[in-house]
Amino acid sequence: MIKVKISKAGTAFESLEVKGHAGSGPYGHDLVCAAVSAVITGGLNSLEAPQDYDIELKEGYSLLKANKQVSAHDAVVIDTIICGLKTIAEDNSDFITIKAE
Repeated sequence: MIKVKISKAGTAFESLEVKGHAGSGPYGHDLVCAAVSAVITGGLNSLEAPQDYDIELKEGYSLLKANKQVSAHDAVVIDTIICGLKTIAEDNSDFITIKAE
C-alpha cells in the first residue's frame, strides 16, 4: 500500500510524504508504483526553486518539505503532483491512500 500524506497550514503547503509500495503487480512491473514514481519525480524535477525545500527521493519513499513560502510557480507544480496522485488513487484505491492534514 502506498500512503500519501499532504500537510498544510491553512492553505499554505507544508509537506508531501509518499511511502510504501503498491503491490499491484510483480516487483519491477507494478504499474501503480510506476505511475506514482513518474508523477513524483516529474514534479520534483519541475520545481523552480528546489533549494527552498527539503527533498528526499529513494525507493519506496519521497518527501517534499517547504522551508519557506512556496512561489506561485511551485504552488502550481505541487498542486499538479497532488492532482496526479489523486487521479491514480481514484482507480486504484486498493493500492494507494491519500490523507490531507
